[in-house]
Amino acid sequence: MGCCNRRCGLLAGAVFGALLAVLGGILIPAGNSIIEGTVKKEAVIENGTTAYDNWVSTGAAVYRQFWFFDVTNPVEIVENGATPVVVQRGPYTYKTRYLPKENVTFTNFTVTFLLPLGAIFEPSMSVGPEEDHITVLNLAVAGAYSLTPTTLHGVVERLIKSTNSSLFQRRSVKELLWGYYDPMLKVTTGLFSPYNGTYDGPYTVSTGEDDIANVGKILSWRGEESLTFWDDKYCNMINGTDASSFAPFVDKRKPLYFFSSDICRSVSASYEDSLDLKGIKVYRYTLQPNTLAAPNVNPDNQCYCRDPKVTKNCTMAGVLDISSCQGNKPIYISLPHFLYGSPSLRESVLGLSPSPEHHDTFMDVEPITGFTLRFAKRIQVNMMYGPSKVITVLKQVKDYTIFPIVWLNETAALDHETADMFKEELFSRVETLEVLQLSLLGIGVSIFVLCFTMYCVVRCRHNKPLHCAR
Repeated sequence: MGCCNRRCGLLAGAVFGALLAVLGGILIPAGNSIIEGTVKKEAVIENGTTAYDNWVSTGAAVYRQFWFFDVTNPVEIVENGATPVVVQRGPYTYKTRYLPKENVTFTNFTVTFLLPLGAIFEPSMSVGPEEDHITVLNLAVAGAYSLTPTTLHGVVERLIKSTNSSLFQRRSVKELLWGYYDPMLKVTTGLFSPYNGTYDGPYTVSTGEDDIANVGKILSWRGEESLTFWDDKYCNMINGTDASSFAPFVDKRKPLYFFSSDICRSVSASYEDSLDLKGIKVYRYTLQPNTLAAPNVNPDNQCYCRDPKVTKNCTMAGVLDISSCQGNKPIYISLPHFLYGSPSLRESVLGLSPSPEHHDTFMDVEPITGFTLRFAKRIQVNMMYGPSKVITVLKQVKDYTIFPIVWLNETAALDHETADMFKEELFSRVETLEVLQLSLLGIGVSIFVLCFTMYCVVRCRHNKPLHCAR
C-alpha cells in the first residue's frame, strides 16, 4: 500500500511538472502577443498614449551647436587669389525644439500640426558670447553673384563699391545666424533668418491607429504630398517619418526612411551596430554612404544635381544644392566628412579636419517601440561663388568655389530619469513576463523529469527486484 501511494504521488508530481512546463510554453507566445499588443497600443499617436506624450512635446532637451569657419586671410584671397585658410571656432550652442507642436488636429487616422521654431542661447555650453565676431563669406555678395546673370555683373560691382562691401565680412555670431540688415541688399539677411517665431510645416502624418506600420509616416508637408524643389518624381518623394520615431518592432535588416526639411529631401539610414544606452538596448543607424554620392556612383542622385558647372559635371560627391528651396540663395548643404573626404576639395580650402566621430549623422533607435532615444544630426552650410571679369572682388577667383561657413550639430539624448521610467514602464514588464515564462518551463520540466524518473525506479524495484538489481 505504501509503495502504491509513493508511485501515485510520483506520478502525480510528474503530471504536475508536465502541466507547469506546458503552461510556461503556452505563456511564451501568449506573453509575446500581450507585449506586442501593448506596444502597438502605446505607439499610436493619440491622446493618452506614451507615443503622444513624447510626440507632442520633445521630452529630451535638443541642442543645436554651431562651429564657424573663421577666414584668416581674406585680403590675400581677394587681392592675390590665395587659397583660403580657415580656423574652426565653436561651439556656440542654442536650445531648440523646446516648444510643443501647435494647431494639432486629428482627422481619419491622421494628425496635422505646425512645428514652432525657436532658439535660446546657452552660454554655459558655448566658447564665448553671441557677440563674438567671425570673418566669413559675405552672404550678400555670394547671393548677388549667383542670382545675377553675367551681363549684369556691372550692376553688382557698383552695389559692392557703393556700400564698401567685399567678398568677406566680419559679423557677430548672432548676426550671422539670425539676421542683420545688409547695406547692399537693403534687407535683413542671415543663415537662418527668419527663425524665432516662425513655423515648419504644416505636417500631416499617420497616427498608426489603422495600421501601426505607418505610425508617424509623413503624408504631406506644407499641404503637398510631394516636394516641388526637384525636377523629378523620385527626388520629390516624401518618405518615412521625421526621424523622431519609427514603427515598433524595428527590423535591423531594413533601412529606415525619414524626411528632413533642413535639406529639403528624404534620406535613408542603415543599421550599423547594437549599443547600450543607459541600460537600454538600441540600434545605431547611420546615413548610407550613397546618400550624397555623385550620380556616376549612385544614379538615383542624378535628379539632385542642378548645376553641372559648379559640381564638375555632376561628379562632385557629398554636396547638395538646396537653392531651389531657399529662395534661390546659393546654399549648398553637405555632410562634412563626405564633402571634404575628397583631396581636391580639401586643397581648395585649408584648415578643414573632418572625422566620422564628430561629423557623422546617426540615430539610436529602441527596437521594440521604434522610439529614437538619441540622435546627432551634423550638417555643413556652404555658399557658392565663382570667377568674374567685372566684379573686382572676384577677379582673382579661378574656379567655382563651394565655401564653408558653418557646420552644425543638433543633438538630443535620453536623460537618466526618462531612461529609468522607460525601463520601468516597458522593460520591467517584459523581463518579468520572460522570467515567469522561463521559470515555469524550467521548474515544470525539472519536476517532471525528477518525479517520472523516481516513479520508474520505484515501479521497477517493486515489480522486478532481481532484474532491477542487475
